[in-house]
Amino acid sequence: MWRHGDVFIQSCDQVPEGAKKLPHLTLAKGEITGHAHRVLERDGNQLYEFGDSMFLLVGGPRATVTHEEHAPIELEPGAYRAWIQREYSPEAIRRVLD
Repeated sequence: MWRHGDVFIQSCDQVPEGAKKLPHLTLAKGEITGHAHRVLERDGNQLYEFGDSMFLLVGGPRATVTHEEHAPIELEPGAYRAWIQREYSPEAIRRVLD
């Protein structure tokens, strides 16, 4: 499991059936800064959405997850689930804002 700012990434067996294929490779976009957690390499890599999670299928030699404020993470070929960290307050459970 990896943590990239407010985004968690975990390897998984496969992309769930029925996941929606996305036309981009952005895992999360910062609501405050506008910075994005995204994959640099487009060749062979594909991003999907299913429920409140994203699924990254790394079909190329690697996928480098980047963000302006964090060190890059290199992922090997395979499937990964990515989701946004949540925080608890007495009022509600909410997404962490980056």
